[in-house]
Amino acid sequence: MSDPSVRVRFAPSPTGSLHIGGARTALFNWLFARGRGGVVALRSEDTDIERSTAASEAAVLDDLRWLGIDWDEGPDTGGPFGPYRQSERKEIYRAEAERLVAAGQAYPCFCTDEELEARRRAAQAAGRTPQYDGTCRDLDEEERDARRAEGRPESLRFRVPGEPAVVRDLIRGDVVFPADAVGDFVILRSNGLPTYNFACVVDDAAMRFTHVIRGEEHLSNTNRQVFLYRALGHPEPAFAHISLILNPDRSKMSKRSGEAATFVSEFRAQGYLPEALINFLALLGWSWDGEREMFSRQELTEKFSLERVNATPAVFNREKLEWMNGQYLRAMPLAERATRVRAYLAERGRLPARPDAAEFLERATAAVGDRLKTLADVEGYAGFAFSEAFDVDPAARAEVLAKAGARERLLALAERVEKAEPFTVEALEEAARALASELGVKAGDLFFPARVALTGRKVAPGLFEVILLLGKERAVRRLREAAAWWGEKAEEPAAR
Repeated sequence: MSDPSVRVRFAPSPTGSLHIGGARTALFNWLFARGRGGVVALRSEDTDIERSTAASEAAVLDDLRWLGIDWDEGPDTGGPFGPYRQSERKEIYRAEAERLVAAGQAYPCFCTDEELEARRRAAQAAGRTPQYDGTCRDLDEEERDARRAEGRPESLRFRVPGEPAVVRDLIRGDVVFPADAVGDFVILRSNGLPTYNFACVVDDAAMRFTHVIRGEEHLSNTNRQVFLYRALGHPEPAFAHISLILNPDRSKMSKRSGEAATFVSEFRAQGYLPEALINFLALLGWSWDGEREMFSRQELTEKFSLERVNATPAVFNREKLEWMNGQYLRAMPLAERATRVRAYLAERGRLPARPDAAEFLERATAAVGDRLKTLADVEGYAGFAFSEAFDVDPAARAEVLAKAGARERLLALAERVEKAEPFTVEALEEAARALASELGVKAGDLFFPARVALTGRKVAPGLFEVILLLGKERAVRRLREAAAWWGEKAEEPAAR
């Protein structure tokens, strides 16, 4: 499948964070080009001057790099067809627009926003599809000068040829747009900035992209773009429109943040691995044989093709992503897992402030064991050991206080831990089980209050891994401090 002439692009708008749908689009472009020895370019579509920021552009590029998606040409690397920011290409758009005007394929429009809105509402009220009504289409030069003298805004509209447009889509087959699908549309706004469709065509042609692989939401724009390619005398690229990404309830996965993360930065902050997220995103609309799910980046590059991309919407299953992330983590040697955890905590500013942080985090990662599904789980399950201060779940504390004999068992266990030699999981478990037998109680009646005393919660890593992680001195101190809960309870107003 080698074809070094292949050129593709990813063209984000730097108006916010990188959405998971945008990341999938970038990935599909990247896989398609890299598998054929082609070129990947990145273009910043920053013509929304009110919302586009340099910070957003930097954040999008950083998230792409974190995912392992690189590019050969772009705003940060340059290339033979730059500049790669649309805000720096205004003169190119103006020249191409004037070329269309000179050929009679575009014309000045002096309609105000208020007038256009009134006509749109009138069309809707009459049951017609709102389209430009051609008010300025056939004005002569004298009429145009008169409108300029009035100080009216002046934009440029493309003269739609009034014929069907056929988009040959590599995923969907031929998509036919009827002749009346669109009216004359603006290509250059009154402020001199290009519209999306015009800038997109001018840039894609100038940058010589052979394939345009993008989201399904852009399909409705493509007939306009086909008309522009033809009017400008440029060959059309091969189009491929990827399906929507849906939530499990079949609603569209929109750009929102919060618990239902939709931005790459949120998944990154939650402790997902880039390789797991890449693997998962590749399966949103593409499959190899319908069965296999785990692929390395190299395997994806070798196997990916547009022929295996499905046109039906893909459902984003967060549980599956978490499962996949856990699979990647558990396949790593412990040392690598701990290194990833350390890097993650350092990036989040949550690295434990202790001289043996690397060794400690390896012990913490080992203690969490198979519970580890994301990098954040180490702090989630073992955060009780990160510092001296830790929170105790009030319900768990109350349950311990209600158990007869728990205080004495905690003190006895503290003594055994203090004397344990060697200080290993095996020796600690042997000592604790022997103590339970001597006290004539079930092991759980000793282990449960100890777990709450040491971690502050009912659910935690294995008790002896917890003791080893805390270290002998801290573990003994926490057990004895918990034994003092009964004295504190006697001082509470409700107990007086």
